[in-house]
Amino acid sequence: MLFETLKNYQASYLKLYNFKYKRYLHKEVDFTQKLIGIVGARGSGKTTFLLQYLKENSLPMNKKLYFSADSISLDSLFEIAYEFSKSGGKLLIIDEIHKYKNFEIELKKMYDMLDLQIIFSGSSALRLEHSKGDLSRRAIIYTMQGLSFREFLELKTSKNFNSYSLEDILKNHENIAYELTSQIKPYEFWREYLEYGYYPFYFENQATYPVRLKDTINVVVEVDIPSIFPIEYDKIINLKKLIELVCLSNPFKINVKELSAKIGTKDYATLYRYMEYLKRGKIFNLLRAKSKGDTILTKPQKLHLANTNLHFAYCKNSETGTIREVFFMSMFKDGMLEVANKGDFVIDGKYTVEVGGKNKSFKQIKDIKNSFVVADDIEIGNANKIPLYLFGFLY
Repeated sequence: MLFETLKNYQASYLKLYNFKYKRYLHKEVDFTQKLIGIVGARGSGKTTFLLQYLKENSLPMNKKLYFSADSISLDSLFEIAYEFSKSGGKLLIIDEIHKYKNFEIELKKMYDMLDLQIIFSGSSALRLEHSKGDLSRRAIIYTMQGLSFREFLELKTSKNFNSYSLEDILKNHENIAYELTSQIKPYEFWREYLEYGYYPFYFENQATYPVRLKDTINVVVEVDIPSIFPIEYDKIINLKKLIELVCLSNPFKINVKELSAKIGTKDYATLYRYMEYLKRGKIFNLLRAKSKGDTILTKPQKLHLANTNLHFAYCKNSETGTIREVFFMSMFKDGMLEVANKGDFVIDGKYTVEVGGKNKSFKQIKDIKNSFVVADDIEIGNANKIPLYLFGFLY
């Protein structure tokens, strides 16, 4: 009876999710692996990714099973997997797995005991490196980011554009920009992307996007984060206050004392934990010093909302300089950026970057090797001055 119910759910999902566009991650995932995890921000397109793979996999439908861990009352994930495997099942896809308590132990048993390929998705806040089932040594984990500027342009124009490595952009940005501007006018779509283009559900219903975006963030704060981290229900309001305060504050002057007072806590350690929770939930993007001994209980050197859409949703007036930095940070994977002593960022420990407008000079970084100005409002750069929008083609 349960399998019949799950199969009916699967059929319903396949009818509802009919998004044809394939995200960058389809080219990165090694689908030969036995246990694959897809994590990322809520609304980034994980469910669509899973259902697309389910449809395209060559196995017959009776050997494939998709379900969401929050859609039905489940006594044991392992028992479902065991019965499915026993009946000849080969591909099991479990969505929203963080909603199931002790999922790590269940996945470990599946991996060790069953002849199944298992693909699961979960919140970006999952801490698999410390999981109870030692899952980090078994699962190959991929992070689904929001739409890049390149992907947004493809959806808007129905054209195809290449992605480029960081080294390609740094060394060949002039040639790349000439090629791109022969096909499109990047700034025709730039403002729309910054305000609305990070989450794929914008293309489902553009009119309701702002409301749905706030609803999505509320679910992260009210449901996802408390299901993973130890936070009392009456303290959730403090997370919401913190989001709004960070949006309104000057990013170059993080006033910990003021933030603590406004959210009602005098304990800096609690404030830093809240920042970490929101970072894990892909609502904050923060950089801490990488010096020895630093932990999450240290003051961030740079703190922003995770993408530009969040800034426009939570702030009536966002500073242009802040938006530029937020966009730049959002195009890089975790761990690639650190705060520079001079300039704004260091990429991969070797490239120093100053982000600004079209008139930004090299004054602050002129004596630094491998330094670049990343400038907004220019279509084509020159030498070590690179258009900001090109970093939207990293994936």
